[in-house]
Amino acid sequence: MKALLVAECRKGLLAGDYGELLGFARAVGASASMVFVGYADELPRFEGRLHFADAGEYGEYNPDVHKRLVLQAVEAERPDYVVFMHSSYGWDLAPRVAAAMRAAQVSEVAAIGDGGFVTGCCNGKMRRTVTPSTPCTILTLQPGAFPVEAAVGEPQLLHLETVKDASVELFRYEPPADGGIDLSRAEVVVSAGRGVGRREHVELVRALAEALAGEVGASRPVVDAGWLEHGRQVGSSGQSVSPALYVACGISGAIQHVAGMKGAGFVLAVNTDRDAPIGEVADLLVVADLAQFLPALLSKLQT
Repeated sequence: MKALLVAECRKGLLAGDYGELLGFARAVGASASMVFVGYADELPRFEGRLHFADAGEYGEYNPDVHKRLVLQAVEAERPDYVVFMHSSYGWDLAPRVAAAMRAAQVSEVAAIGDGGFVTGCCNGKMRRTVTPSTPCTILTLQPGAFPVEAAVGEPQLLHLETVKDASVELFRYEPPADGGIDLSRAEVVVSAGRGVGRREHVELVRALAEALAGEVGASRPVVDAGWLEHGRQVGSSGQSVSPALYVACGISGAIQHVAGMKGAGFVLAVNTDRDAPIGEVADLLVVADLAQFLPALLSKLQT
């Protein structure tokens, strides 16, 4: 089995998440080759064939040009899987490659299932296992879903060339709006989910975060409701955090949220549903109404 992994160059640097691509290859038992449109002083480290094109010549991103370069590597490798990260690069380029190859695409893979790939559905509330039927499958991986494989070894370098004609070009990188706090640096994160029930209960979460000298996080439904700002969202469409302690208050455990907090050292979950998916990743699950439990916990912490 063979996997062709597509690494990314962002603002002149090799994106560090290529280690997750290597982790996926190990998880499925595939030999790995790689495509990288970047710079010669930023090459990925791994033992395998690296199909390289100079970003100074072809651009850090150009959908027409990069598609042709990836397809050249596909022709050379004949892989079973072509694998991208589920990033702005991956979710734009992967379907172009899939359409050109007339191949199945599975987006935002969270795990390896029984004979297929596990992805979210129903706005992340459920999971399904997808089994592709084409000889080659195009995949994008949910960030944080697969362990990072150590970057070791020297690749066998193979140069790619193509015409530069394209209808689109990368003009500039647009930085995201200032989201305030950087949750990735926090030692303690206390997050509010849909299960907090109403805006007033977010203040209980905030009080617990202050008592623990931590920061307040949120799941997407809380942000969508306007109860907390987007800069505090944890998950695949928000920030990824790795605190020593993560407290999930009223969070069901959708895979998009779990992907953003999988690096936590200890996970405490408070939920009224003992069968909530968050229980699968929590070190301690408290089955209780948080409106009753959090004040009791705060009282103990303050004595």
